[in-house]
Amino acid sequence: MLPVGSFAETNDAQERRVDERDISDIVDRMTLEEKVGQLFVIHVYGKTPTDPDYEDTNLRNNRGAKNFKEAIEKYHIGGVIYFNWTDNIGTPLDAAQVNALSNGIQEIAMDQRVPVPLFIATDQEGGIVARVTEPATVFPGNMALGATRSTEYAQQTAEIMGTELKSLGINMNFAPTVDVNVNPANPVIGVRSFSEDPELVSDLGVAQVLGYQSQGVMATAKHFPGHGDTDVDSHYGLPIIEHDLETLHEVDLKPFKAAIDHGIDAIMTAHIVVPALDDSGLPATLSKPILTDLLRDELGFDGLIVTDSLGMSGANVVPPERVPVEALKAGADVLLNPPDVDLAYHAVLDAVQSGEISTERLDQSVYRILAAKVKRGLFDNPYADPEAVDSIGSEEHLQVAEDMTDKSITLVKNDYDLLPLDGEWTWLVTGPSSGKPTTLSNLLSDKGLETESYETSASPTAAEIDTAVSLAENADAVVVTTYTANANTAQQQLVQALLQTDKPVIVAAMRNPYDVAVFPEVDGYVTTYGDRDISVRALARVFTGEVNPEGQLPVTVPEQYDFGHGIGYEDISLSAERIKAYVGQLEDGGEIDQPAVRALQVHLTAVNRYEDRQLKDKVVKHLEGFKLLLDRQHESGAIGEKGHHILKLKTDSLIKKWE
Repeated sequence: MLPVGSFAETNDAQERRVDERDISDIVDRMTLEEKVGQLFVIHVYGKTPTDPDYEDTNLRNNRGAKNFKEAIEKYHIGGVIYFNWTDNIGTPLDAAQVNALSNGIQEIAMDQRVPVPLFIATDQEGGIVARVTEPATVFPGNMALGATRSTEYAQQTAEIMGTELKSLGINMNFAPTVDVNVNPANPVIGVRSFSEDPELVSDLGVAQVLGYQSQGVMATAKHFPGHGDTDVDSHYGLPIIEHDLETLHEVDLKPFKAAIDHGIDAIMTAHIVVPALDDSGLPATLSKPILTDLLRDELGFDGLIVTDSLGMSGANVVPPERVPVEALKAGADVLLNPPDVDLAYHAVLDAVQSGEISTERLDQSVYRILAAKVKRGLFDNPYADPEAVDSIGSEEHLQVAEDMTDKSITLVKNDYDLLPLDGEWTWLVTGPSSGKPTTLSNLLSDKGLETESYETSASPTAAEIDTAVSLAENADAVVVTTYTANANTAQQQLVQALLQTDKPVIVAAMRNPYDVAVFPEVDGYVTTYGDRDISVRALARVFTGEVNPEGQLPVTVPEQYDFGHGIGYEDISLSAERIKAYVGQLEDGGEIDQPAVRALQVHLTAVNRYEDRQLKDKVVKHLEGFKLLLDRQHESGAIGEKGHHILKLKTDSLIKKWE
């Protein structure tokens, strides 16, 4: 049973006053073992506090306990982190289950000798990193927000995610990501970043910090001192950031400074080496010059310093038992997700007992942890009202998500006005399954287009590419949904093979916007910044013209498109004059010889005169004659296969318009 009155209404937007004496009294009452436990935020498998189905799994995976209850009682932990793969949060979301789990483990924590509520954390950035999904409100992610340039949307999305997290009992979010993504080859940040522009990252990051914390959810800016310029994933290796001090302060550190100035609760460290800040070769997570000298002393941050997951390869540059000890010595407060809970706990306990870590240093971190819990009202009421989950995925929340996603879709290239898609043509929609080609094809089909879909593997095989080419031969045009094709040679080969069919090819990049850099010759290019269903739905609306694309690139596509580039649909209907413009584009692309260009344009000028006079029969008759001229020019070699195909399709569409 939960305590009576545990769901009393509180004003989450208002920070609680932190009484230093009260916190010091709690610290003084705690044993050394209880203090050390407060430093740790760990994962535990299970759907309930004492889930019997996961006892063996927890023990096999070095959780040090069979379930949440045992971990709390044995290690006095400061918090837990929820994942989908630990089955704490299901897919789809079972809101009542998560709410009950959160309340259950808080009740256990509050029943200990010294009652201290838990941090209940997760990674809910939006987009590709989101643990809470449908039927909750799903957002397209940070770079999509960057494409909208809207601080209003940034704050709204954080308020909505904060509200829904709070209703699940999740009081700490490891978001926003404020890394400045200046490296197109970055394998771990990419679209998790708002932009390559530090000012835009700062503005949107601050908006999200204010949004989360207004709902009583602790925000965590990550990954300090900035993970935006790396081509190594710190989950699997140790990145080195070679920026000089000036660049670090003007680019990487700027969003963190802005977050600190606006009262951010926590900052997460990065497992990256930054020689300009610390030439020891240690990652920032283990670096006293970075965490204490820079973050604490120079930048004046007195909130929580949270390590990134201690199980990542980037942290394991010292023996496993030394990782949590060195992180604490460097200046970290919260030791996140150690791979072996018992080993990490006793390593820190031993270090304090031996004097390697002073009790004064330990008490500093424990004090900050307790102060954060007081500040966000957890000592007043750590529980989540079970009825609050009714607001999850509300119509109002979902509409905000759809609207902002519509605004984020970025049209980068649109030769021959291929977009919006012509409803008279047949379309092949293909690409790797991660690019959701079947989902997109079905949406377009529901909107009246004639489509066929074909999914390949993430890295298309030669046989899959051959099949896609064969299907393209029977379609009028092709849409390819790519997924980080700039780093996937097989996807590049798929696009190149489809271009060789001489059918118009439109690429929709369903994650990184940089894909067009490796096939700049595609006829159309759109980027969504993510493959969540909400992004695919918005893409379909843009493809059919229901939505005029307004997104602007929040990054530069090297040697192709500048930061801020983005085009919308011109308010120009198909006409003979417009087809003359396509002839010019095809001439520039080497598809039509000069003499043929002159003949085609003379013919189209005549058609244009009949259009101006609304002489329907003459327009149609002369367009049919134009098609015969196209055929003759094609047979003579004056018009290439692609130019002939595009102009025939456009002419047929114009004929249908007049008939």
